[in-house]
Amino acid sequence: MKVIVVNDKNNKKNSKNNIGTGLEYRLNLVLEWLIYMFGYAIVLIITSNLFRSLYVENIFYGFLAAIIIYILNKTIKPVLVALTMPLIGMSLGLFYFVINVAILLLVNLILGKHFYLTGFFSPIIVSIFISIMNVLMENVIIRPLIERCKR
Repeated sequence: MKVIVVNDKNNKKNSKNNIGTGLEYRLNLVLEWLIYMFGYAIVLIITSNLFRSLYVENIFYGFLAAIIIYILNKTIKPVLVALTMPLIGMSLGLFYFVINVAILLLVNLILGKHFYLTGFFSPIIVSIFISIMNVLMENVIIRPLIERCKR
Protein backbone atom coordinates (compact mmCIF):
# COMPACT_ATOMS: atom_id res chain seq x y z
CA MET A 1 0.00 0.00 0.00
CA LYS A 2 1.39 3.37 -1.01
CA VAL A 3 0.49 6.62 0.67
CA ILE A 4 0.87 9.85 -1.21
CA VAL A 5 1.01 13.02 0.83
CA VAL A 6 0.18 16.28 -0.89
CA ASN A 7 1.41 19.46 0.74
CA ASP A 8 -0.42 22.57 -0.46
CA LYS A 9 2.11 24.86 1.18
CA ASN A 10 4.76 23.84 -1.36
CA ASN A 11 2.43 24.70 -4.25
CA LYS A 12 3.44 28.27 -5.06
CA LYS A 13 1.19 30.06 -7.54
CA ASN A 14 3.30 33.18 -7.77
CA SER A 15 6.83 32.96 -9.22
CA LYS A 16 7.84 35.93 -7.05
CA ASN A 17 7.40 33.74 -3.96
CA ASN A 18 9.65 31.06 -5.45
CA ILE A 19 12.45 33.55 -5.98
CA GLY A 20 12.08 34.85 -2.43
CA THR A 21 12.21 31.38 -0.88
CA GLY A 22 15.27 30.45 -2.94
CA LEU A 23 17.07 33.57 -1.81
CA GLU A 24 16.01 32.94 1.78
CA TYR A 25 17.28 29.35 1.54
CA ARG A 26 20.68 30.53 0.26
CA LEU A 27 20.92 33.17 2.98
CA ASN A 28 20.14 30.50 5.57
CA LEU A 29 22.94 28.32 4.16
CA VAL A 30 25.41 31.21 4.35
CA LEU A 31 24.32 31.99 7.90
CA GLU A 32 24.72 28.33 8.91
CA TRP A 33 28.20 28.28 7.34
CA LEU A 34 29.16 31.44 9.25
CA ILE A 35 27.93 29.89 12.51
CA TYR A 36 30.04 26.79 11.85
CA MET A 37 33.13 28.87 11.03
CA PHE A 38 32.69 31.00 14.15
CA GLY A 39 32.30 27.83 16.24
CA TYR A 40 35.44 26.32 14.77
CA ALA A 41 37.31 29.59 15.35
CA ILE A 42 36.33 29.39 19.01
CA VAL A 43 37.62 25.80 19.09
CA LEU A 44 40.96 26.97 17.67
CA ILE A 45 41.21 29.79 20.23
CA ILE A 46 40.42 27.39 23.11
CA THR A 47 42.98 24.91 21.80
CA SER A 48 45.65 27.60 21.51
CA ASN A 49 44.99 28.61 25.11
CA LEU A 50 45.29 25.02 26.34
CA PHE A 51 48.31 23.85 24.33
CA ARG A 52 51.60 25.69 23.94
CA SER A 53 52.33 24.09 20.59
CA LEU A 54 49.44 25.91 18.85
CA TYR A 55 49.26 29.69 18.72
CA VAL A 56 46.41 31.74 17.26
CA GLU A 57 46.86 35.50 17.58
CA ASN A 58 43.21 36.53 18.04
CA ILE A 59 39.63 35.65 17.08
CA PHE A 60 40.00 37.23 13.63
CA TYR A 61 42.91 34.97 12.74
CA GLY A 62 41.08 32.07 14.35
CA PHE A 63 38.14 32.77 12.02
CA LEU A 64 40.48 33.12 9.06
CA ALA A 65 42.24 29.87 10.00
CA ALA A 66 38.86 28.12 10.28
CA ILE A 67 37.95 29.26 6.76
CA ILE A 68 41.32 28.13 5.38
CA ILE A 69 41.02 24.76 7.16
CA TYR A 70 37.51 24.39 5.68
CA ILE A 71 38.80 25.11 2.17
CA LEU A 72 41.77 22.74 2.57
CA ASN A 73 39.51 20.02 3.99
CA LYS A 74 37.25 20.28 0.94
CA THR A 75 40.07 20.39 -1.66
CA ILE A 76 43.36 18.82 -0.53
CA LYS A 77 42.28 16.46 2.24
CA PRO A 78 40.32 14.03 -0.01
CA VAL A 79 43.41 13.65 -2.21
CA LEU A 80 45.64 13.05 0.82
CA VAL A 81 43.19 10.50 2.23
CA ALA A 82 43.01 8.67 -1.11
CA LEU A 83 46.80 8.58 -1.44
CA THR A 84 47.37 7.37 2.13
CA MET A 85 44.47 4.91 2.33
CA PRO A 86 46.81 1.90 2.80
CA LEU A 87 48.56 3.66 5.71
CA ILE A 88 45.23 4.61 7.26
CA GLY A 89 44.09 1.00 6.95
CA MET A 90 47.28 -0.48 8.39
CA SER A 91 47.25 1.92 11.35
CA LEU A 92 43.53 1.30 11.93
CA GLY A 93 42.71 4.95 11.28
CA LEU A 94 45.40 6.55 13.42
CA PHE A 95 47.24 7.93 10.39
CA TYR A 96 44.18 10.09 9.69
CA PHE A 97 45.32 12.43 12.48
CA VAL A 98 48.64 12.86 10.67
CA ILE A 99 46.67 14.16 7.69
CA ASN A 100 44.93 16.61 10.01
CA VAL A 101 48.35 17.75 11.25
CA ALA A 102 49.42 18.26 7.62
CA ILE A 103 46.36 20.48 7.07
CA LEU A 104 47.23 22.48 10.20
CA LEU A 105 50.83 22.85 8.98
CA LEU A 106 49.55 24.16 5.63
CA VAL A 107 47.51 26.75 7.54
CA ASN A 108 50.70 27.54 9.45
CA LEU A 109 52.46 28.24 6.13
CA ILE A 110 49.61 30.39 4.85
CA LEU A 111 49.02 32.56 7.94
CA GLY A 112 52.64 32.81 9.07
CA LYS A 113 53.25 34.41 12.46
CA HIS A 114 49.52 34.79 13.25
CA PHE A 115 48.95 31.02 13.46
CA TYR A 116 51.71 28.53 14.13
CA LEU A 117 52.13 24.96 15.21
CA THR A 118 55.35 23.70 16.79
CA GLY A 119 56.71 20.44 18.07
CA PHE A 120 56.79 16.88 16.79
CA PHE A 121 54.31 14.77 18.74
CA SER A 122 52.25 17.54 20.30
CA PRO A 123 50.58 18.53 16.97
CA ILE A 124 49.08 15.03 16.83
CA ILE A 125 47.59 15.55 20.30
CA VAL A 126 46.38 19.00 19.23
CA SER A 127 44.82 17.47 16.10
CA ILE A 128 42.98 14.84 18.16
CA PHE A 129 41.79 17.52 20.61
CA ILE A 130 40.56 19.78 17.78
CA SER A 131 38.68 16.86 16.22
CA ILE A 132 36.98 16.01 19.52
CA MET A 133 36.13 19.64 20.23
CA ASN A 134 34.72 20.13 16.71
CA VAL A 135 32.42 17.14 17.16
CA LEU A 136 31.29 18.39 20.58
CA MET A 137 30.82 21.95 19.33
CA GLU A 138 28.79 20.79 16.35
CA ASN A 139 26.54 18.36 18.23
CA VAL A 140 26.05 20.26 21.49
CA ILE A 141 25.98 23.91 20.40
CA ILE A 142 25.80 24.53 16.64
CA ARG A 143 23.15 22.03 15.49
CA PRO A 144 20.70 22.81 18.34
CA LEU A 145 21.21 26.54 17.67
CA ILE A 146 20.47 26.11 13.96
CA GLU A 147 17.44 23.91 14.67
CA ARG A 148 16.11 26.50 17.13
CA CYS A 149 16.54 29.26 14.53
CA LYS A 150 14.69 27.27 11.86
CA ARG A 151 11.48 27.12 13.93
